[in-house]
Amino acid sequence: MTAHGGLRIGHAHGDRVTVTEPTTGVELFSYVYGPEAAWEAPKPYLHPLRTLAGNVVTDYRPNDHRWHKGLQMTASHLSGANLWGGNTYVHGKGYLELPERVGSMRHVKFDQFDQTDQIEVDRTGTGGAVIVERLTWHPYDGSLWAAEERRVEVHDVAPESGSWALTWTTSVTNRRDEPLRFGSPTTAGREMAGYTGLFWRGPRGFRSGRIIGPDAGGPELMGQQAPWLAYCAEHDVSDGYATLVFAHAPENDHTGEGGAHPAHWFVRNEPFAAVAPSFAFFDELELAPGDTLTRRYRVVVADGAWEREKIAKYLAEHPW
Repeated sequence: MTAHGGLRIGHAHGDRVTVTEPTTGVELFSYVYGPEAAWEAPKPYLHPLRTLAGNVVTDYRPNDHRWHKGLQMTASHLSGANLWGGNTYVHGKGYLELPERVGSMRHVKFDQFDQTDQIEVDRTGTGGAVIVERLTWHPYDGSLWAAEERRVEVHDVAPESGSWALTWTTSVTNRRDEPLRFGSPTTAGREMAGYTGLFWRGPRGFRSGRIIGPDAGGPELMGQQAPWLAYCAEHDVSDGYATLVFAHAPENDHTGEGGAHPAHWFVRNEPFAAVAPSFAFFDELELAPGDTLTRRYRVVVADGAWEREKIAKYLAEHPW
């Protein structure tokens, strides 16, 4: 465990990296990259993710979807492969058990995991943390399809407001000699199931939580566009609420030279809590050989029930 007056980072080699807030002793999250079951499309993920009060706001291997694991980067439909996990949606046949389509995202190495009082996104003076990882993406046969550089930055840790934030940046380069096609069950023919990309699964107690957008709220935000979306719910076991705010960077709506590919929100509060800023909800996204797809997201984790006005004020005070 190391520290430089800010957050503490610990590393259990071959398994996980942990980030701890030192004044409270709360472990904000574990970044797990150790072995997982092949059927669940092994990939790194953040779980447990906690508020500054120590309350867990992610789920892990729930009985309805064993491959839902905290906060993770996914690819539900990728040129015929499933890097999401579990059954694969096939139009006209539904979800089928097709293990030959289930792939993986493999940890290669960490370029950096560090603490610093001066990372560019840390505006609080309380110190931040940075994890930089290199990964490779593979279909079932293990061939190399993509290389990824991932950067997870923890910043704006504010005990007085009970909130902290992370920025997740991913850059995926196509290593095939043909295009990579990013899609979702909706691009494959299932209505309003456009999940792919960064995906959060909330705890079982967060079912029936409030979904809040800049101008509206509720499950009708499924498939809609907005710069941010928030989820607020009450904890089991401990008293109180938590609010998670998900935002995507303005540049996420563009890929290639002048080619627009807008993000749409996948969100549910029944039968479980889930949020994903999907980059291939209604239309496939094609990545040419050698090209790189970069996406940047922010997740704010807050104690308490934040209302729309408070969320908007926070985001205005913490611009990209």
